[in-house]
Amino acid sequence: MNESPIVTMSMEEAIKSRRSVRGYLSKPVPDVVIRKAFELAQLSPSNSNIQPWWVFVASGTSRDNIQKQVYDLASEGESSQPDFAYPERFDGAYRNRQVDCGMTLYHEMGIAREDRPGRVQAMLRNFQFFDAPHMAFICMGKKFPATVAVDLGAYVQTLMLAFTALGVSSCAMGAMREFSRIPRKELKISENLGILLGLAFGYEDISVAANKTRIGRIPIDECVSFYN
Repeated sequence: MNESPIVTMSMEEAIKSRRSVRGYLSKPVPDVVIRKAFELAQLSPSNSNIQPWWVFVASGTSRDNIQKQVYDLASEGESSQPDFAYPERFDGAYRNRQVDCGMTLYHEMGIAREDRPGRVQAMLRNFQFFDAPHMAFICMGKKFPATVAVDLGAYVQTLMLAFTALGVSSCAMGAMREFSRIPRKELKISENLGILLGLAFGYEDISVAANKTRIGRIPIDECVSFYN
């Protein structure tokens, strides 16, 4: 039996090195490493310890079946039917940051602002799972209000940091809720659960241009106030 991997990366190292990876090797992550990451994520805090997350991990054939179907729907322009709504548009500074993020990514990929076909192909990469060998669908009960999603946010961040510390890359993907009926059927997800987001994970392919993208953060003085 394989021994559980030991995490030696510091918390600061994991936080600083974690980033959204958009290109993966086909090499699968060993089961013992996957289980270790999810065991660590299970220690995430939640309101009254309700632990409202449900996770369905697709690998191998199940992953391939879902990927092909959602890609076909997206490439054909099929209207999405997500379990949870997404803002139609961000405004002000939030919109500016969103645009800066997209333009930085497109620049690394060599896609000009006026290159509409290139931008469409970049979007469709989401539905190719960026070639990640694993996709986790993160769910919560449809009856829960938006406040419960805070708990899932904490869970997903813990999971991503755990993967980072174990040498595994990841990318949180809101696009994975767009055609929820496909993973729901393949993974036998209850109708009572809604897919909030997906998490692609695997080993980074450093040859992928998108993986050169580095996105900064605003100074804390712009969003944190200290009082004595």
